Amino acid sequence: MNWSLFEQLTQAPGAPGYEREVRKIMHAHLSEVADEIIQDRLGGIFGQKIGNPKGPKVLVAGHMDEVAFMVKHITEQGFIKFEPLGGWWSQVMPAQRVHVYTYDGKSIPGIIGSIPPHLLSPEKRKKPIEQSEMFIDVGAESKEQVEEWGIRLGDPIIPYGPFTEMEGGKRIMSKAWDNRFGCGLVVETLQALRYESHPNILYAGATVQEEVGLRGAAAAANLIEPDVFFAVDAGPAGDIPGVRDGFGKIGKGVVIRLFDRSMIPLPRMREFLLDTAESEQIPYQFFVSQGGTDAGRVHISGNGVPSAAIGICARYIHSHTAVVDKEDIEAAKAFVVALVKRLSRSVFEWILGR
Repeated sequence: MNWSLFEQLTQAPGAPGYEREVRKIMHAHLSEVADEIIQDRLGGIFGQKIGNPKGPKVLVAGHMDEVAFMVKHITEQGFIKFEPLGGWWSQVMPAQRVHVYTYDGKSIPGIIGSIPPHLLSPEKRKKPIEQSEMFIDVGAESKEQVEEWGIRLGDPIIPYGPFTEMEGGKRIMSKAWDNRFGCGLVVETLQALRYESHPNILYAGATVQEEVGLRGAAAAANLIEPDVFFAVDAGPAGDIPGVRDGFGKIGKGVVIRLFDRSMIPLPRMREFLLDTAESEQIPYQFFVSQGGTDAGRVHISGNGVPSAAIGICARYIHSHTAVVDKEDIEAAKAFVVALVKRLSRSVFEWILGR
């Protein structure tokens, strides 16, 4: 595995709707291994590799955007009020570092602030902090100074979370594992298949604006019109203190979603996934989620697209830093490569029940 690729991807800024820097990295790496690069008009990018031109069109995609924020107001004192982009739980925000990215390319550091407990009434201390009560301090003395630095309404604000290998060398913490993991994995998949035959036409890449409603997946599906779709994503781990009977344990292999609020896979798609994992001796685990992935949007496009959501679980997603296991990423790569190499026209027809 090229872990430097994952570091490069996770550390790039990519708020929903502002995925340009991530897309540059994807384009550079996809161009080295794909037959052709295509993009939709919202910014999704995909590398095409033709195995069998008469085989089904298989789309494998991560998403480039990460949960982030947007500048929505600058106070007269120079503090920034912000709008969340994606699903944030307010209790993970206070005292976390961020960077505001200006239109001209500057990265301005700041911190999410709130009223300290020392200045709160006893009653207020007992209540969770509302996001509306928070602000970002970039060290400015006035609204005019913030504007002089180039910060404008609508600028993206990105969490700060360095790429750090944890003790023991097996696990890595970083911002944006959701879902730069998927972005890195599709590049790794194309690299693994560069000199391998496969019985289909593969499109491997990443969508935009997944965190704000699976929006880019619709544009990608309209562009490519896939026969089969695999969303490669990172889901929440349920192996931490306080969670009972949770789905998803890091270090236990690739995750196969049986259900989420956006999609239920076809029965034969599920069997195809399980047969592949077991035949290839790839460790896997099931997952049931109240969230959703791009599969939720793509599977209802056109006449219907047999789809599945696969990937890994990560601790503390939708916060400034998440933790993943290297072996899970390696298992996910082996799984996706095996799925693509098996997905012939006859297998596709079988999945449809014909």
